[in-house]
Amino acid sequence: MTVEIEIIPAGRLPRLENRPLEKRIGLIILATDHTTEVDFQRMVASDRLGVYVSRIHYANPVTAENLLRMQPSLTQGAALILPDEALDAIVYSCTSASVVIGDRNIEAAIHAAKPGIPVVTPTAAAVKGLKALGARRISVLTPYTVETSRPMADYFSDLGFAIDRFTCLGLTDDREMARIAPEEILAFARQALAPQSDALFISCTAVRAAQVAARIESETGKPVVTSNLATAWSCLRLCGDDRARPELGQLMTKSYWEG
Repeated sequence: MTVEIEIIPAGRLPRLENRPLEKRIGLIILATDHTTEVDFQRMVASDRLGVYVSRIHYANPVTAENLLRMQPSLTQGAALILPDEALDAIVYSCTSASVVIGDRNIEAAIHAAKPGIPVVTPTAAAVKGLKALGARRISVLTPYTVETSRPMADYFSDLGFAIDRFTCLGLTDDREMARIAPEEILAFARQALAPQSDALFISCTAVRAAQVAARIESETGKPVVTSNLATAWSCLRLCGDDRARPELGQLMTKSYWEG
């Protein structure tokens, strides 16, 4: 026998806040990405700052051609993050593609869906981070092949950085890049850092380098910037979070406006 339960209307609608969280960061990441979302939950997300993710199609191997194929997906990827609502910043989380597609082209594609919102790429964020640290001479470590690394070397050189040493690991699958053990990242970082460099940049949002950046700094005595550390730092500062968090690395002690 069914008992009819009385359902009582509350009598008024609830009061709504302007936003569930004060600040909102959008992430456009590769369908194959294992690392960015985890790093941002660890370094960026809080009870005042939400991180909202959209994944776009990507097919390995990491080549210029495959990286360029993501460009048409950027507008739709941005549009799917909280449709018709403003964000405080939006990140396209692929370093090698940012070089190949170009920071300005990425910004234009995202602004087609989310006009006026600050767009963060790992490359532009890394440049800003290296300048905030006062670095002019750098060493670079990438997980890519020589062919994929070459445009990145040119990118930093064209922006006025002196590259003392550029090391690449020869991988072509971003899922394998995500599986590089943290201890291996430490070992390769020590080898990649030239003594005369002001800082080390470790490229690729798939590589778990942000987790060990502070350890590398402790062992080498030099600042370390990684792709995800740089974009996380940029997003926090754009959202007004200026807290110094040296446990994440020297970059997290710097103002966004330094350098």
